[in-house]
Amino acid sequence: MNFELFIAKRIVAGKEYKNSISSPIIKIATIAITLGIAIMLIAVSIGSGFQKKIRDKMSGFKGHVQIVNYDNNTSDVSIVPIDKNQDFYPKFKNIAGIKNVQTFANKFGVIRTAKDFEGVILKGVTNDYDFTFFNEYLKEGRLPNFSLDRNREILISESIAKRLELTLKDTVQMVFSVENSKRPFKIRKPVIVGIYNTGFEQFDKTMLIGDIREVQRLNKWKNNEIGGFEVLIDDFDTLKEKGNEIYTSIGSTLNSSTIVDSYPLIFNWLNILDNNVWVIIGIMILVAGINMVTALLVLILEQVQMVGILKALGSSNWSIRKIFLYNASYLILKGLLYGNIIGLVFLSIQKYLKIITLNPENYYVSTVPVSIDFWSILFLNLGTLILCFLMLIIPSYIITKIQPSKSIKFA
Repeated sequence: MNFELFIAKRIVAGKEYKNSISSPIIKIATIAITLGIAIMLIAVSIGSGFQKKIRDKMSGFKGHVQIVNYDNNTSDVSIVPIDKNQDFYPKFKNIAGIKNVQTFANKFGVIRTAKDFEGVILKGVTNDYDFTFFNEYLKEGRLPNFSLDRNREILISESIAKRLELTLKDTVQMVFSVENSKRPFKIRKPVIVGIYNTGFEQFDKTMLIGDIREVQRLNKWKNNEIGGFEVLIDDFDTLKEKGNEIYTSIGSTLNSSTIVDSYPLIFNWLNILDNNVWVIIGIMILVAGINMVTALLVLILEQVQMVGILKALGSSNWSIRKIFLYNASYLILKGLLYGNIIGLVFLSIQKYLKIITLNPENYYVSTVPVSIDFWSILFLNLGTLILCFLMLIIPSYIITKIQPSKSIKFA
């Protein structure tokens, strides 16, 4: 093996290689490997970034699983209340992997200003709510204080604030419809204490966060009556499994649905994006492999005299094939190294500087998201190396057809 490696190094580093016809072809093959792995890294990291970011935003607004009353209501507004006192609240005892169970109640209303008005949904929550998500996207102010006896504080999106020309600490007028009341409408005047911006326009343009007790008063509900529960889980990959476990653990009058079931179009779009990433990976590996096969064939034909000499000295076909396969592997590793450097530098710039922006109305994010995962990078590199190497084994078979008597006489 040391002799084979020595010959392979001579082919790579010797003058005859650098000044040969195969030199530009080998450089092109190396560049193809470099660009291929860089593009694959970028595609995988951006695709994973899209999925992770949108999943986090969806669960931040809606939880991973929602538990509501078993009725025909398909809107975001809570109509029929359910009892807060359930066996699974505040914690599922028989289901592992549950991060938090939080209560909520939604009420549709209209914000009125001197110049304009806007229909919104007031999402009432309480101290059990996980505000990690809104803390991350809070642009101004603070979160509402739920320890107050009468909490008039609300959190609104930057999108709503800009459209209605509202600022921090403004008192806004909200009008709510009330059923079974002498007055069909009620007016509330909450105070803006925080402004958030998630870039998820589908929810940013309609969602306010306030106290659940205000929704209960508007709906004339009791203190133990709520709109539903949101369940957060530790691992999104187990969502389907946990969703089924939650469904079987709740009462027969309640219904549960995962965010994948509630918003299939968004997650179908993510699946299509994931399929596109696999297509890109396949094309890049195929292009890189074809270039390496071409380079290997040219290199073998150029070194046909050396092959004849080695055969005359007693070398086997497989030992000579390994010389060229070692050489090709070196070129693949060289391309992988440069490609990883280029890809990771680009991804790091985008992750921290966010130079490429997007329209959040179409893509649900304001900048191209990046998720750099060590294991994905490792498997991508190993997969590319192994597949390209396997593609080179068959063309190296041409060495067995070279006859020493014919190849040496032209030396």
